[in-house]
Amino acid sequence: MRTDIEFTSDGAVCRGVLVTPGSSEGPFPTIVMAGGWCYVKEIVMPHYAERFVGAGFAVLMFDYRHLGASDGTPRQHIDPARQIEDYRNAISFAEGLPDVDAERIGVWGISYSGGHVLILGATDPRVSFVVSNIPVVDGFENMRRSHGELRFRALQDFLLADRRARFADPSRAGTLPMSAPDPARELSTWPYPEIGEVFSSLKATEAPLHEHYSTAESTELLLGYSVFPYLSRIVDKPVLMLVAEGDNITLWDLEIEAFNQVRSRRKELFVIPEASHMSLYSSRTRLDIASEATVEWLDRAVLGK
Repeated sequence: MRTDIEFTSDGAVCRGVLVTPGSSEGPFPTIVMAGGWCYVKEIVMPHYAERFVGAGFAVLMFDYRHLGASDGTPRQHIDPARQIEDYRNAISFAEGLPDVDAERIGVWGISYSGGHVLILGATDPRVSFVVSNIPVVDGFENMRRSHGELRFRALQDFLLADRRARFADPSRAGTLPMSAPDPARELSTWPYPEIGEVFSSLKATEAPLHEHYSTAESTELLLGYSVFPYLSRIVDKPVLMLVAEGDNITLWDLEIEAFNQVRSRRKELFVIPEASHMSLYSSRTRLDIASEATVEWLDRAVLGK
């Protein structure tokens, strides 16, 4: 059963989809899902969400303000604090639905939202379990290592110039490509050509609303992002973290460091072998490994099977 939904988050309408198992009656344990540095519905639904619904969970997936089918200007503005607030409002919407078991609402995230769900697990008592996939855990270190020292300096200079320009005249606020085919010649937020290749394919086949850029301020906000102050607050909550072996985009060594700082004894780390960050969007084999591992964990940690 698939139903289009919408809810208000700080005055803007966020749109999404609620999917419930068709073979049984609710209320169901529910997973709230949102995307990374992109919108979510067409990218997530054909792969991860259908597995969770098949395992007996309802899934509520939504687009953040400023992205995809949701309202909000400027478009393609990625503010982690607002996105986390959108998650909270999605949970508020979900817990009032008759098909949702309000005592068993969990959050699932990938990449940027993989970090968001860790913060939610630490700060929102309604979150009963967390699934974090290939998360961004430290934006500054991520950008510094991804760009290298010289290009990182150029990125910082660009962001400072943009800040000064938009202070003088908000209409002069700039944008940055999400990625670029030649990172040595063109600045972008994520300087990995394979990101553009994967999202170009997804836009053509599954995600027509994808736009491969963001506001420059989005990248400035990323530099101030860190999950580390929150991790020690997750004490007695089931947490699954999935990392891709050798992930050089969101840095799998930092992800494992973050996992180790979660205090909950009910945590589990799953390393997807011979994987990359983008393979969890593009490779059916890696998608199957990640979703099957998650379903097995949900059976044990949430359903008690």
